[in-house]
Amino acid sequence: MDPVRNPFAPGAGSRPPELAGREAILQDARTAIERALLGKQSRSQMLLGLRGVGKTVLLSKIEEMAEGAGHVTSSIEAPEGKMLSELLLPKINQALRKISISENAKAKAHQALRALRSFASAFNLKYGDTSISVDPEIGVADSGDMEEDLPELFVRVGEAARAAGRAWTLLIDEVQYLHPADLAALIVALHKVNQKGLPVLFFGAGLPQVAALTGNAKSYAERLFNYPSVKELNDKDADAAIRQPINDEGESIDDDAIKEILKKTKGYPYFLQEWGYQCWNIAGDSGIKLKDAVKAAAEATKRLDEGFFKVRFDRLTPKEREYVIAMANLGAGPYRSSDVADLLHETTQSLGPRRAQIISKGMIYSPSHGDIAFTVPMFNEYLIRNFAKNTDKA
Repeated sequence: MDPVRNPFAPGAGSRPPELAGREAILQDARTAIERALLGKQSRSQMLLGLRGVGKTVLLSKIEEMAEGAGHVTSSIEAPEGKMLSELLLPKINQALRKISISENAKAKAHQALRALRSFASAFNLKYGDTSISVDPEIGVADSGDMEEDLPELFVRVGEAARAAGRAWTLLIDEVQYLHPADLAALIVALHKVNQKGLPVLFFGAGLPQVAALTGNAKSYAERLFNYPSVKELNDKDADAAIRQPINDEGESIDDDAIKEILKKTKGYPYFLQEWGYQCWNIAGDSGIKLKDAVKAAAEATKRLDEGFFKVRFDRLTPKEREYVIAMANLGAGPYRSSDVADLLHETTQSLGPRRAQIISKGMIYSPSHGDIAFTVPMFNEYLIRNFAKNTDKA
């Protein structure tokens, strides 16, 4: 089969050819987008899931839907160690300039730009080599306190969007990397625009611990957000994610090959893309057979080990690697923190800081009190293949 026509493109945030099994999430997003333009409120959404389940892909699709409906969108990926104020400044500036095209919104957009200038000055922010060419609005978004200033700035943006007959949609990926104070300020700002009925929507994505992080930041967060769970695909949807793109290219895949792929990938979208990609390139002119799926497993696993898994493992310190290898040596998980401590001949208390640091790096999370689990699907299998029972390799 011609590799040039291979429909599968495994990669970080790459949209699969068939976005199967996510219809309910996308329909809820579509409803919220359309309601915002009518001045009706909807809850913000925080997509939660492990690595490789397609959260970033969904955010990209939601942004596309919002833009198609007439929203002005601002999309951010939150890196570790960067302040939200710094991330928001250029995005809000761009959004306001788009809004200001509308004659009806020029005055409100100008007011919002002045508030943004105040905000930038309060937090000593610079926008590249240029500045925001308006005078600051004294007394608005200029206290230097994010929980005070960000809501005022969001209100100004929302008022400008409403004057233009549009809505503003903010999308943030990797929410778990936001500083706790920034996350709290974001929640307060979204609460404020909701109270005022302004056309501002928020869609976030992050690891499973984000629900707890938002609740810890502000107790009312559970009433402000919906938390759609983005999980592995069921067999029907996983089948469609593999079969439909192949059929669309005029090729075929045997049922036995599909079953083999589903068994190996466990329905995780990123892995489905990797297996589909390898199967296509291996198969002959008569379509994908079981033998092709079996043969593809070795190459797919090799690529995952050298890329998807390795880049995450390499972020850990030697002591952190020792910890996650100990987790894998205990089996499939979730794991009791006390069991990991026992295996390492240490106490749970002494390992607490190490555990917290691995959580902060987004490698593990706590699904319940005293338990830990990997945020990367099948990461334990990668560790077993490469490091299990041999911490010297770490």
